[in-house]
Amino acid sequence: MVNIRMRASRQIAEGKGLRTSGEKRLRHMPATRHAAPDRTAPDNEHISGAEGIYPKSRTRSIVQSYLDRARNHPKGKPDSIQITIERLTQRPQLISALPLVTLNCTSPSGADICIRKLLSSSGISGAALEVALAVVRNTVCMRGAALVYAHSGRRVEPDRRRGIRVSRLGITEEAEGLLAQELEKCNINTQPVKEALVLASKVAACPDIIAELCISDDPDYTTGYVASQALGYIRIPHIKKKKIASGGRVFFLRERADISPVVRYLEKIPVLVASISPCPAMHALHEIIDHNYR
Repeated sequence: MVNIRMRASRQIAEGKGLRTSGEKRLRHMPATRHAAPDRTAPDNEHISGAEGIYPKSRTRSIVQSYLDRARNHPKGKPDSIQITIERLTQRPQLISALPLVTLNCTSPSGADICIRKLLSSSGISGAALEVALAVVRNTVCMRGAALVYAHSGRRVEPDRRRGIRVSRLGITEEAEGLLAQELEKCNINTQPVKEALVLASKVAACPDIIAELCISDDPDYTTGYVASQALGYIRIPHIKKKKIASGGRVFFLRERADISPVVRYLEKIPVLVASISPCPAMHALHEIIDHNYR
């Protein structure tokens, strides 16, 4: 099998600030992509990204679909489209997708209350929550995710500009078909929803990660999520107002968890979603916290 990754970006004027959203930074030819970030390079704006694990026979069609996606993105035309095709030498771990449920939320203020209650019920301290909210509300977005200890709130990612980039992940064709059927029932069968669920499912499968908080930095995408092995994948509509470019991703770690194996799992270990959990419709916050939707 092969891991195929795409990133499209557009260079921005020097001094405008970092405008990437945390998706993978890729190259046309396979290479070591986890080297220290080049701090002398011009900042660039993320336009589009995609990644998956596929049978080698699908390489040509997937690369073409990724190129089409990069060239026709609503955020505009990229200056650079970078593709990496990597042959996997390790058999992917097989996991199940988290159950997906949409929270009944109608405003950013309501979303803030929901985020706090969901994460608090997951064992995240007030200190850790405030650190995380500062990350996801920052208009200067990290390239990857922040790692935050769930009790002390201490940030422990090795490089705060680069962050942690979840990579080498995908979904089997059979599971993807079943997931599409589930999402179609709720009228949310879209690529962003499917890809975010796959990513969150890999993250939640790490024993040292308690929960995740994500808000897209796309000004027109206003649905974020909280995810955990205990609660599932909780979509939160109206998590921010439209035209707001802030966003980010935070992984909450068990206190004193060893960072190195966590980073290695997230970035290096191939994982495939091979089975699907039910995707209930919209539910109230108390139903989700009490697990009454399952």
